[in-house]
Amino acid sequence: MSQYLISFNDEWVPEHTPEQIRAKSTAVRPVIDDMQAQGVFVFSNGALDASTVLCSVTAQDGEPVFTDGPYVETKEHLGGFCVIEVPDDAAARLWAGRLAVALDWPQEVHRFPPSFE
Repeated sequence: MSQYLISFNDEWVPEHTPEQIRAKSTAVRPVIDDMQAQGVFVFSNGALDASTVLCSVTAQDGEPVFTDGPYVETKEHLGGFCVIEVPDDAAARLWAGRLAVALDWPQEVHRFPPSFE
């Protein structure tokens, strides 16, 4: 089994009213419920945007250096994500497709590399 990140960027989604966001949450709930029922769901959150950025951190001389918010040149912000654990790429694509249809937002799929424990 491999873990996959299914995500979307905030810039891919037009502005929504609170009522529209609630409707999206209702629309995607059956997909998440199905993921949980089939044992592939690991974790998700879809409430991220530029306003939720806490800080950026870099290393300087072996110490962390924190700055408020993202770097100025950052053009994209993570909007939401779901981590699933499925047997193969085809299964990850299936779930990403279901999320894209339920939300009517583009999704991107990444496979996490195997653990080297």
